[in-house]
This record gives sequence, C-alpha cells and structure tokens, in this order.
Amino acid sequence: MTQITPALDIDSPDTLPIWDLTDLYSGPEDPKIAADFDAAAAALKELGKLQGNFIASRGNPERLGLSIDQAATLYERASDLMGGALAFTTLSSTIAREDAHVAKLEADLRNKAALISTDSLFLSLELNQLEDWEIEQALRATEKAQKWRPWLRRIRASRPHELSADLEKLLLEKMPGVAQWVRLFDETLTRLRAKVGKETLTLNDALTRLGSPDAKVRKAAATGLSEALKDNAPVLALALNTLAFEKQVEDRWRKYPTPAASRHLANEVDADAVDAMADAVGESYAALSHRYYALKAKIMGRKSLDFWDRNAPLTTTEQKKYSWTEAKQIVLDSFARMGPEFAARAQTFFDRPWIDAAPREGKSSGAYAHPVSSSHHPYVMLNFTGERREVLTLAHELGHAVHQTLAAPLGSILADTPLTLAETASIFAEGLVFEYLVADATPDEKKALLAGKIEDGLNSVIRQIAFHRFEEKFHALRLEGEVSIDQINALWLEIMGESLGPAITLNEGYEYWWAYISHFVHAPFYVYAYAFGDLLVSALMEKRRENPEGFTPLYEQLLSAGGTKTYTEALAPFGMNPREKAFWEMGCARLKGLIDQFEALI
Repeated sequence: MTQITPALDIDSPDTLPIWDLTDLYSGPEDPKIAADFDAAAAALKELGKLQGNFIASRGNPERLGLSIDQAATLYERASDLMGGALAFTTLSSTIAREDAHVAKLEADLRNKAALISTDSLFLSLELNQLEDWEIEQALRATEKAQKWRPWLRRIRASRPHELSADLEKLLLEKMPGVAQWVRLFDETLTRLRAKVGKETLTLNDALTRLGSPDAKVRKAAATGLSEALKDNAPVLALALNTLAFEKQVEDRWRKYPTPAASRHLANEVDADAVDAMADAVGESYAALSHRYYALKAKIMGRKSLDFWDRNAPLTTTEQKKYSWTEAKQIVLDSFARMGPEFAARAQTFFDRPWIDAAPREGKSSGAYAHPVSSSHHPYVMLNFTGERREVLTLAHELGHAVHQTLAAPLGSILADTPLTLAETASIFAEGLVFEYLVADATPDEKKALLAGKIEDGLNSVIRQIAFHRFEEKFHALRLEGEVSIDQINALWLEIMGESLGPAITLNEGYEYWWAYISHFVHAPFYVYAYAFGDLLVSALMEKRRENPEGFTPLYEQLLSAGGTKTYTEALAPFGMNPREKAFWEMGCARLKGLIDQFEALI
C-alpha cells in the first residue's frame, strides 16, 4: 500500500506536524472509497426519480416544497460522499505529487464523479423552468424547505446561462479530460528544478530564498528559477492557452458577456463592484506600491531594486526565525483576542493531526485549508520554514479552518462561501497576528513588522489586481487565437511594470514568472478575491477598533452564515457597502496609513 502519512515524531515539541488522513480513508486502496461512491450513486439515482416532479407540482405549493427539500437533501448527501473521497485524493496528491498511483486515483475518481453526477443534471434545469413566485409559494407552504432558499438563489442566478440537458451532460462528462491540463501544469511545476550553483532547488525552495538577507542568494535563486521557468514555458503556456480556449467556448455557448462573468456569478458579486475595486486599486499604484518600493530602495542604499529584492528583508541581519511552538502560541494568543471560541477551534487543529506543515520532496508549494465536507473536519496544509510570513500563513489558513468549522452546521451546500467572503476570516486572522506582534515591538522591530505587513498588503491587493488585469488582457488576446510565449511575456512585463513602478527593475528572465501562478490555470479570475478580502478586512478592522465588544458577535455571525447571505447582506450589519468606490478607497487609505507610519520610522 502507498504510504501517505509518514509517522510523526511526538517526542519533540517543535517537530513539524504531518497530517494523518486515516480518519478519511486508510489509504488509496481502502474499499470504503468505492463504497462511498456507490452510496453517492444510489443517492443520485434516488434523486433522479424526482425528475418531472417539480413541473408536475406547479399547482401544489406544499408538494413542490417537499420535493425541493427531498432533492436538496439527496444532492447534499451525494456531494458529501463523493466530496470526501475526492478530498482524500487531493490531500494525498498534495504531499505526493510524483506518486503516479495517487495521481491515477485522483483522475479516475474525478472521471467517475462526473459520470455519476449526470443523474443530477435535470435538477437545476427543471427548477429553473419554474417562476420565482411558484418557488416562493412552495417555500412558504413547506417550513423545512425554507432552509434551502440560498441554494435556490444560486441555482436561479445561473438560469440565463444554462444549456440543454444534453449539452450540460456533455460538458460534465468532458470535465475530467479538461482537468488533465491542470494536472499537467501542476506536475510540471512539481518536477521543475532550478539550478543554483551546485544545488538543484524545487520551486518552493527557490521562492523561499527570495526572502534571504543575502542579495547574492536572492539573485542566484531568481536567476536559476527564471531559467527553469523559461525551459518549462512551452508546456505551461500550452496548458494556459488550452484551458483559456475551453473556457472561451463554454462562455460563448452560455452567453457570458465577459471572461470574468462566470466567476462573478459564482461569487455572487456584481461586476460593477469588482470594477470599482480594480479602478480604486489601480489609481492607488503611485501612492502605494510605487511609493513604498522607492522608500525601500532608499533604505537599502539603491536607486531601484531588482525584482528579486522586492520582498527582501530591510537589513542583512538574519531575521528572527520562529519555532513551530512559538508560531502556534502566537496564533492562539492572537485568536483569543477575538474571544475564547476562536482560539479553542484553532487549538483543536494543533491537538489533532489535521495540519501538514513539513516541507519535503514531492510536496506542493503554497498553502490551503481544505473543508472536505460539513460531515468531516478541515485539513490545513502549508510549508513552514520559520519565517515571519509563515507565521502569518499559519494564521491565514487556520482562519479559513475556523470559518469552515463555524459554518459546518449549515451542511455542505449552505456552508459553501462565495470567494468574495471566503478570504475574510483568513486575512482577518493575519491582521490579528500582526497586531499581536507589533504591540510590544521595539522601533527597529516595528519597522520590520510594518514593512512585512505593507508588503503582504501590496501582494494581496496591488499584485492580485495586477494579476486580474493580466488575466483580462490575456483572455482578450486569446479570443484572437493562441497567445504566443513572447506575447504572454510582453503582457506580463507591461502589467507588472505598471503595478510595481519605476523603483523595481524587471530584470531579464522575469518575463517568464507568469508561468508559476497556478491560479491562472486552477481558477481563472479567482485572484481578485484576495484583494476583495484584504480591503474588506481593512474596513472590518476599523469597525473593530471603533467598538471591539460589539464587533465580535457580528463577526461570528458573518462567519457562521457561510454562504447563506450575499456579500451585501452579510456586510449590512456593519454599515458597509462594497458597491461604492469609496469603500475600496477606504481600504487603500488604510494601507497608505501603514506606509506613512513606516516612513516616519526611517
């Protein structure tokens, strides 16, 4: 049997944790995986018996309401069963990217899930044949159906973009094949090796070295990674182009007005709100990123910084490294400032083997919190190196995990949170840790902490909006035909140059750095959610400062609501309106205030 969860040395308190997935399944060969898929198929077969009931019940609101409740319950059960198995393969492949057996299982299960799910295709199509008033009458007539109102809202939102049953089935069955391009992209990056002197570094190792206090180390890592990205660019560009074309075709058939429209719909956010945010951020480039990087260059005795110096520490002095125990305590103490409930939920993840923090060969770079399903607990993945940023990453992912556990009682369907709100708890958690660290810092420590917070903000806001604009222009070019590597490179340099400003030199080789941004492939137009979340949290932090005691219960209600409320409904109790450009300008102003504090310490 393939080993998925290496044993954890429990004798040392600072041993980095490795998760144990056996509370999901014992391993890839566990017969329970097939059994759960069979049970999911049975639930969907039972759901299929309801086909025609919704139309037949149009004149009987109570019968229609009962059918809605039964259908949603069966659909959620099937989703949970398949979702648990698919989560297991995702989690397993994350720590074993080069394990062909796990990769095959993941691909096979996704294909099987797509085929099984065709039995539920009729559901949204038939529900969307009903009129709004018919559904409203059914919900009023049947109390237990009322809980599904947010689920129905999402289904109804896709009504103008639905295709025929046969076409929907075709797209669903094709999905696993399309996903192989994502797999190719991921596996290419996992196998990528950067030659740095006599060393051969993984992508994650090379990126980590960009935070080294030694300029020569940063330059060597960046140069080696640039060459590795250039060598792999043909495959990565092909994957990006192919998936963009697949999206283009489906968008055309579904009559989406823009490439980002489907993401807006999934996020339940207005395009106008996203555009207002992007405009507000774009107009702040000079006051934020351009200004900060000029200040940083001045501190480092330079007129401008090479791109590999963008996130460099301000001094050559070795920066403080945090042990796992220290990081854990900082996060728990910070969470406790919001109330014991938040710290207790986070503590559970440390007490149990639900975190995988140890970097190692074959493990994916990055970090995430996977919710699995409402009937299971989430898992947290990161690559902990002891850097300050990794302490914040730990807080970020545990913020997600706490959010997921708070919303879990709603069930998987209603707990699922749109991306516009999904980053709220994670970014807020980072903010709590920052406040904790800066409270007792010396002036030099405060300067370093402010620099780190500002750079995190620039990465979450400026950089992600730049990514969003890159995607907009790339997808526009793709409408005219395949986008060559030279075209992608030129577009990347143009957009990143605008956002970073004249104090950052985009040295030779940087033109290929689009190639490792996995969000472009995994989830087109996902990236603006980070800026949305960061600026939204800036506003929430201000509300908390005004009234800490009154804020906590409102904040807990926001997280516990999962996806039952739209972003405007969720933020109304705080008196905030994200549709207004002024709202986003307020978030940018908070970041500008941090830069003001930083400059005052120079």
